[in-house]
Amino acid sequence: MQTAKVSDTPVEFVVEYLLKAKEVAENNVNVPAELRDNLQKALDIACGLDGYLEQMSSQESEPLAELYRKSISHDWNKVHEDGKTLFRLPVTCITGQVEGQVLKMLVHMSKAKRVLEIGMFTGYGALSMAEALPENGQLIACELEPYLKDFAQPIFDKSPHGKKISVRTGPAMDTLKELAAVGEQFDMVFIDADKHNYINYYKFLLDHNLLRIDGVICVDNTLFKGRVYLKDSADDFGKALQDFNQFVTNDPRVEQVIIPLRDGLTIIRRVPYTPQANTQLKSTVTYDEVFRGVQGKQVLDRLRLDGKVAYVTGAGQGIGRAFAHALGEAGAKVAIIDMDKAKAEIVAHELTLKGISSMAVSADISKPEDVQKMIDDIVSKWGTIHIACNNAGINKNSASEDTSLEEWDQTFNVNLRGTFMCCQAAGHVMLKQGYGKIINTASMASLIVPHPQKQLSYNTSKAGVVKLTQTLGTEWIDRGVRVNCISPGIVDTPLIHSESLEPLVQRWLSDIPAGRLAQVTDLQAAVVYLASDASDYMTGHNLVIEGGQSLW
Repeated sequence: MQTAKVSDTPVEFVVEYLLKAKEVAENNVNVPAELRDNLQKALDIACGLDGYLEQMSSQESEPLAELYRKSISHDWNKVHEDGKTLFRLPVTCITGQVEGQVLKMLVHMSKAKRVLEIGMFTGYGALSMAEALPENGQLIACELEPYLKDFAQPIFDKSPHGKKISVRTGPAMDTLKELAAVGEQFDMVFIDADKHNYINYYKFLLDHNLLRIDGVICVDNTLFKGRVYLKDSADDFGKALQDFNQFVTNDPRVEQVIIPLRDGLTIIRRVPYTPQANTQLKSTVTYDEVFRGVQGKQVLDRLRLDGKVAYVTGAGQGIGRAFAHALGEAGAKVAIIDMDKAKAEIVAHELTLKGISSMAVSADISKPEDVQKMIDDIVSKWGTIHIACNNAGINKNSASEDTSLEEWDQTFNVNLRGTFMCCQAAGHVMLKQGYGKIINTASMASLIVPHPQKQLSYNTSKAGVVKLTQTLGTEWIDRGVRVNCISPGIVDTPLIHSESLEPLVQRWLSDIPAGRLAQVTDLQAAVVYLASDASDYMTGHNLVIEGGQSLW
């Protein structure tokens, strides 16, 4: 049987009034049984909602909830004295578990790295959001009362995510002014503080650019026990929130939605400027592609590869694996090409675990039949190819006077002939559709003669890849196909850890101004740039990434 409790949210008030109505009905023999049944059904639905949401949202937040329960069992009922005012913290603490999960989800979805919280209270929401931040993420929490910081800080210290949280005590507006003065900006802001100041916090955040474009503001308690929409309500907080909600609704700088979660959660997104949104500034703004972005896309959005189909040869390990992950993370479907089918399948599985569409293909790019089948398999599965990343290569060392024709042919068959065949086969698809990006892997060895190792066939073949790239890049750009190459320096891959190369590593390091070998991750942004629309005016270019080694 349902029992009444102190009402706080619209649903809890509905439950309260339904219980009263049920009591009246049970004490009145003239009330039809059908009405009693309908009252009970309404009561069952209303009573069960919050509990069900709590249950369905509790799994990931259980460690956090348990951390708070343990802390509260020792500290929560302490009486804090501040002048004449006594504060007693409530025993029922984890009423915000669902809200915590929602905030955590919003941080994930917005990919926020910097979060501002106005009104920390127990710190439960702050720690929920901190869980979703990356390791280098930061959350600044504004809290008026020092004793609440004293309560929350030991809990933060026990959590592996607490180090991301910085608490600033005192009036929140003072903190906002300090943040604005040093040019801080946030991806997400959560407001749960003094209701009368909601509108002032909101205006200051937008007027002083504390929230980035496409950033999100979450505001709690925006339904405030239903008093924001009850016509006969005279509640001061309800009126303040009603004015706030209306102001946000009329603000052309944002779009919003109010979610009826507990006492109301408003989610506000700052939208990009358009002349229609602010006609007063239209005459002073040059609203061109520089301002609004090419095709309305801001520069980072132009690096996205959503909907594109890519392949990477030699993707079973090393540089190729890193390229495959980068292209997939940017939104492309990626075919993993390698001679070793098992290695290709492992990398394809890695991409699948990250939510990236992928396929594994076994191919020896020195064989024309394998190259054509590789292209046919990709087109058969995904309909086309937009990005061809020809990365596979081999390296053999020998003094020039001892270099055999067999070594020369093997090296050229993969590094230059194989790259040419891949370019040509993918080029047929791309030229037909009038669009494509080809990225070949060359080498710093195309520019200098690396030493002390002797690798005549490798150096020459990679120089050939650069000239191949330049030639195709100029021939095909007027038909929509750009061809560029990346020349890495010495990269720390499994291939470099062979016994024959170990003695050379220290010598190489002394030749590199950056003082270290390249990591495969140093090359990932370059392949995404060359694969994206952001590089449309670049063709036939050799992008050198070698820590400055070719300059010495």
